[in-house]
Amino acid sequence: MAGLTIGKLAAAEGVGVETVRFYQRRGLLGLPERQSSGFREYSEADRWRLAFIRRARRLGFTLAEIGDLLGPIETRCTDDIVRAAQAKLGAIDEQVRDLRLLQCRLRRLVQVCEHGNGDDCLALHLGEPL
Repeated sequence: MAGLTIGKLAAAEGVGVETVRFYQRRGLLGLPERQSSGFREYSEADRWRLAFIRRARRLGFTLAEIGDLLGPIETRCTDDIVRAAQAKLGAIDEQVRDLRLLQCRLRRLVQVCEHGNGDDCLALHLGEPL
């Protein structure tokens, strides 16, 4: 499927043309030279790169992290990708722990406020120093 226009490239990967341009501005996708037709033609490698960016975004990687990954992925250095994925997993584990703690605190707050009196409900004292 070589020789894709920007519109066809974007449609093939389920994104808008502006998304492709955004990734180009961020340095994640190259800007091909114009052909004799006057159009820029994107290659299968460009499509693969766009698909990689989209998959990495769905996995929670930031654009900066994706930029770091794109170098190693093109040289097939899986160790760098494994390390990045493990770091992302660690960060997600920490977020999950923080959210569970917040969930417990909020459940306790609801319980106290629903079943205690007004003086027991911490929510009524949020603006006051403890």
